[in-house]
Amino acid sequence: MKSLILACVAAVAVAAPQYSYDAPRAASSEEREFVPILKDDRVHEEDGTYNFDFEAANGISFSQAGSPDGDEDAVIKAGEYSYTAPDGTKIHLTFVADENGFQPQGDHLPIAFAAEEDRKRARSDDSDEVSAPSGLYGHPN
Repeated sequence: MKSLILACVAAVAVAAPQYSYDAPRAASSEEREFVPILKDDRVHEEDGTYNFDFEAANGISFSQAGSPDGDEDAVIKAGEYSYTAPDGTKIHLTFVADENGFQPQGDHLPIAFAAEEDRKRARSDDSDEVSAPSGLYGHPN
């Protein structure tokens, strides 16, 4: 009886699907692009304030400054970053992160596109009547 149970357990173990994980393939040195760092300045003060500026030769840049928010264990931050998207679009985003949350601003963001669409519609409207913003927006080009 014991050998029958052992045989069944062995059969189940052998029949179970064998999962394997293939680790990502490391890029060869020929496939990797070397991107020089043009700027990497970092300052961190004793009182918790900080700032940094980073810039790479491929057009990526990022800068940020922050300081503790007095009574709370929070940090108020402001900064910007820019890069070129894979489709060639230049992306530039500025932001503030404070007690009101993360507040990004950039022409590529959908809300900026929607606001511009509303401004264009208002300019093309011949009547003196103010139109409400559209609840439906098209896809950006």
